[in-house]
Amino acid sequence: MAPTAKHWINRFLQHLQTERRLAANTCKHYQRDLDELLNWCNTAGINGWSDLDTHQVRSYAAQCHRRGLSGRSIQRRLSALRTFYNYLLREQQVLQNPGLDVRAPKSAHHLPDTLNVDDITRLMNVHCKDTLALRDLAILELMYSSGLRLAELQSLNTGDVDFNERMVRVTGKGAKTRVLPVGDKAISALQAWIQVRPRQLHGTETALFTGRGGKRLGMRAIQQRIKDWARRQGVPGDVHPHTLRHSFASHLLESSGDLRAVQELLGHADISTTQIYTHLDFQHLAQVYDSAHPRARKSK
Repeated sequence: MAPTAKHWINRFLQHLQTERRLAANTCKHYQRDLDELLNWCNTAGINGWSDLDTHQVRSYAAQCHRRGLSGRSIQRRLSALRTFYNYLLREQQVLQNPGLDVRAPKSAHHLPDTLNVDDITRLMNVHCKDTLALRDLAILELMYSSGLRLAELQSLNTGDVDFNERMVRVTGKGAKTRVLPVGDKAISALQAWIQVRPRQLHGTETALFTGRGGKRLGMRAIQQRIKDWARRQGVPGDVHPHTLRHSFASHLLESSGDLRAVQELLGHADISTTQIYTHLDFQHLAQVYDSAHPRARKSK
């Protein structure tokens, strides 16, 4: 492709950051997917973005499938392509969006991994012998208490937590802000961390969770600390930050049955996204059925 092809990707990424105010991590995903598309176009001998047609986009999706990419990954790449071309249309660089009629192959529906209540209790049973342990317990408790995404937790500042009202203000996808309740155990863990936080603080860092150097704790570091504690506490499976969010949603939905409330707490724009959490195990469903259905049990 011509050198201007990469230029338009860079302009599009700037548009995502400044106009749409998308998270840095989201912009990185767009950049990666569009760079992959650009490499494919160069290999296929396509000269410019206006030359890419629907048939070629289907060929691109087919090649991704042959390389072993899942349907979800291919759909994400096609979504990035369509969003990019909508921008090019706005900038009058192309006449059509070649990705509109191209769909990715369906992939198997995988339910999110969750921990049961006993495993959550075991994970939170952290013996706080030092500053880092206090910080990590506050991270674990807050993520499970309020169902935060990793990026939401990592971007929190000290002023985002209202200890009197037991609330936390988070900025989610699309720079949308929501206010969430915080449970008693999470409040206690946060208060214990706030008391020792100045010990490793340098300068005027506003981040709620800081590392050894006194700067904002990175997302990779948070992921690793959660994995480490899960291993130490003997919690089975591959525990990551989203596991706590999934567990929060599943446990809350199982207890309340209020899908709309869980949607609001999770910050989902579409309730169909929340519906993945309606997978209650069969034993629980059987218990509800036996206790609620008028003809569930045979009369004695």
